[in-house]
Amino acid sequence: MTNMIDTAKLSDRVSALVEAARKAGADAADAVAVIGRSASVSVRLGKVEGTQSSESEDVSLRVFIGKRVASVSATAASEPAILAERAVAMAKASPEDPCQGLADAQLLVREPLDLDLFDTMEVSADRLKQDALAAEEAALAVKGVSNSAGSSASAGVGGLVLATSAGFMGHYAATRFSRSTSAIAGEGTGMERDHDYSSQPHFADLETPEKIGRMAGERAVRRLGARKAATGPVTVIYDPRVARGIAGHLAGAINGASVARKTSFLRDMMGRQIANARISVTDDPLRRRGQASRPFDGEGVAGERLVMVDQGILNHWLLSTSAAFELGLVTNGRGARQGSSVSPSSTNFAIEAGTAAPQELISSLKSGFYVTEVFGQGVNMVTGEYSRGASGFWIENGELAYPVAEVTIASNLKDMFMNMTPADDLDRNFGTAAPTLLIEGMTLAGN
Repeated sequence: MTNMIDTAKLSDRVSALVEAARKAGADAADAVAVIGRSASVSVRLGKVEGTQSSESEDVSLRVFIGKRVASVSATAASEPAILAERAVAMAKASPEDPCQGLADAQLLVREPLDLDLFDTMEVSADRLKQDALAAEEAALAVKGVSNSAGSSASAGVGGLVLATSAGFMGHYAATRFSRSTSAIAGEGTGMERDHDYSSQPHFADLETPEKIGRMAGERAVRRLGARKAATGPVTVIYDPRVARGIAGHLAGAINGASVARKTSFLRDMMGRQIANARISVTDDPLRRRGQASRPFDGEGVAGERLVMVDQGILNHWLLSTSAAFELGLVTNGRGARQGSSVSPSSTNFAIEAGTAAPQELISSLKSGFYVTEVFGQGVNMVTGEYSRGASGFWIENGELAYPVAEVTIASNLKDMFMNMTPADDLDRNFGTAAPTLLIEGMTLAGN
């Protein structure tokens, strides 16, 4: 399943699409081929519940006639001339868009780096089943766990080949392996559920099934006996699992497309303080074995590690070529292909670690709320208003005292960034990463 992708064949296909587009009358064009293969096994209570295997191989062609643009997508076996004629006809009928165009040739990658994203490890369906079963068994062995919500293991590979009429040709492939388990503790209306998972580009870097299962079981048991907390102001500490969501909100707010559309609460804040001086944020597409690494972006542009926020000061937007045009800037290699279109996206995005250990942050509070899960869609990216259902543990005298559920926490993301303290436990094994985060001045709605 993870055999090397035939990049030579795909390169010929995208080159033929670009050439056909030029012959059909396009001033410029780019074409991308995306291939994916995956297999997964899910189990519950010692029995296989499902197996899945999928393969896909698709191409997309984008053509430009002056400032008019059109895109088509099809299977890789489609005839280049037919796709090109269709795309050119669509472009001629489209309105002009002054922000459209290929990336500047001087910004294109000349020699793509090897980021060690591909693992040649072959994982059989039987191995996936055994890993899923072992994780579930470990979860059920935890005292207090009463049932399983299922366990799974998967392996997959994806590849991308890009050609442009500016002379760029590049390709890369990345593997992805994962394991996950969900456990149930307690009985009846007092049941609680929690999970754990691991995902890596290299199989050997995965957490063991036994550890994943044990963590899922222990987390579920810890949640038993949850109660509400009193309504009022509260200092919140976000576990890294949910702190990553806060980092994701920040990534969305500094996305150049959102800024250009004026749908970001940070749209007027470039070069200004958006967080306190303890907060720095990076985005690094070139991290070796990174979850979101890529040697070039969806337009062939070379990316580099950027300090998006430096000691609270906003330095950069996430930019593709079109978003950069709209803002009067130059792309910084954050364009991501989404079918036949390109839009800005973060890569390995992280709120950087602070100096205090998580336990130090907890110990510093006489009372507070340690959040391990949030739910609901209560985040307004235009205004920054934040309101989420939450569960976790109440902090009393510097210790986790009892589990809490069925409460809501609220604030504004602008205020949250200003009142945020990061711990020292940043785990970069996620495309969007954050350490434990303490945020003062939030409001809790409970009893």
